Amino acid sequence: MVIGSHWVLSLLSQPKAATGKAAPPKNKFVIDYSKPAADGVFDGADFEKYLHDRIKVDGKAGQLGENIKITRDGSNKITVTASIAFSKRYLKYLTKKFLKKNSLRDWIRVVATSKENYQLKFYNIAATADDDDEE
Repeated sequence: MVIGSHWVLSLLSQPKAATGKAAPPKNKFVIDYSKPAADGVFDGADFEKYLHDRIKVDGKAGQLGENIKITRDGSNKITVTASIAFSKRYLKYLTKKFLKKNSLRDWIRVVATSKENYQLKFYNIAATADDDDEE
């Protein structure tokens, strides 16, 4: 019994789209750690190594290959460029884990400054200290 054979034939006879390879998506994220580095509490080289060891590609950590590039600029910035699907949120998660591991999480926060940028900033504890003095 053949039902809908005309429908199957119409699917097979439709012209196919161009099969040229599309350029891989390029995701470029920048983490600016200039403020903590200026105070000497944040080491950019350790952070770069941490990211290289912890970023997972196809479920395997530390095997970035040609898919993900991590570069450290002299101006206290780390740039992560991915040619595969890569989440900005995952980068924030790893940054927060690094801060926690180095006992900096209580002092430094990760703030998104634009669509592709994060910045590490100190918590504003001076304002809360002034509030405590008034009581």
